[in-house]
Amino acid sequence: MVESTWARAAHRFHTWYGRTPADEFWYPPRLRTREWMFLDWGGKPPDRHRAFDTRADTLAHIRRVAPHSCFYSTAYYDDPAARKMNDKGWNGADLIFDLDGDHLSGVDPFDFPSMLDTIQGQAHRLWHDFLHPEFGFDEQYLQLTFSGHRGFHLHYREPKFWQLDSSARRELVSHIRGLGADVSVLRSGPDCGWRRRIENGIGVMLGQLEVAAQDDTDGRKMIKHLLAMVNDRGSAASTRKGKVGTRKMHSLATKVQHPERRERILAGNTKALKNHETLFLDLVKGDNSIVLSAGGETDEAVTLDIKRVIRWPTGLHGKSGLQVTEFPLSRLDPDEGGRFDALSEAVPRFDDRNSTLEVTVERAVARVGDEELELELGDQVEVGANMETFLTLKGWARPVRVQQS
Repeated sequence: MVESTWARAAHRFHTWYGRTPADEFWYPPRLRTREWMFLDWGGKPPDRHRAFDTRADTLAHIRRVAPHSCFYSTAYYDDPAARKMNDKGWNGADLIFDLDGDHLSGVDPFDFPSMLDTIQGQAHRLWHDFLHPEFGFDEQYLQLTFSGHRGFHLHYREPKFWQLDSSARRELVSHIRGLGADVSVLRSGPDCGWRRRIENGIGVMLGQLEVAAQDDTDGRKMIKHLLAMVNDRGSAASTRKGKVGTRKMHSLATKVQHPERRERILAGNTKALKNHETLFLDLVKGDNSIVLSAGGETDEAVTLDIKRVIRWPTGLHGKSGLQVTEFPLSRLDPDEGGRFDALSEAVPRFDDRNSTLEVTVERAVARVGDEELELELGDQVEVGANMETFLTLKGWARPVRVQQS
């Protein structure tokens, strides 16, 4: 009989939680005021409204249930165990910035290492281009973590921000996304971050549109990337008359190839684009903004949710078998030596068992620890415990039935 694709992972989680020393786990500050939530294996409803008085109580519960995933509240409550949210007594919440690889246009979710490199670069930009220079965020209040799967979390705990309501947090998000930024006003106004981004971004976007104007594979790929940038982010160009289509994007790409028009655009005159001006400026803003992950079933960023739960750093992620891992800001830049490498450093030690798997997706690139694979549908591969856990939890492969003699 074939073992369930998650049963072996559940056993490995249980063993890992049981044998990992207690002092290697992290706990949030003001522990008693936090709500906890746990996901069980097999698709059962979340077990939430949990609260613990001590670290020992928290770890004892986690070791007993060995959950698929662990979460704690970003909010502080009088009574975190109350079953109704209105009865908990909200006293404030941390700021959370969640960056997830599959929210980015042009990212291939089946090339996992490349996707993580891209989203790590976005996390670096978020801090160094926005949060620190423009909002004055201080590194001493920052906790930076790999989410355990497709992205990164920035937990920010400066007390003066705890009482911000959702509307105030929305202003932060809108600025980061460039929503409401009037390019003509920015370019004629005083020096600021978005003005510099627009001025630098115009030349970059002209280069991307030059690629998009080509009738080849790279051109079609760039058109797809640019369409996703404006349509997925609800830009002005995509909301006025529905989504922007391939024909209009290609028309813009062709239009900006005219040498004199291109020079006028670089000089700051985008009026020559006429009915394509809004689309062009939306592309420039979109290419310089940061896409923050949506919150559950809503379209709002996680940052806006003042009663959110977030993955517990040092816990295991039930969709990958990787560990939610904290690391210093100095190691965030993906282009620097000594960069944090999630696929090497967030790999828990499970066991030495090798298994044969059959690939169930058309293609994929995966790296876990020392193993790196390029996979195609139907391939059979022999892998170690961590790669097996990763591939089966993601649904990219399944165990091969062993024939009994």
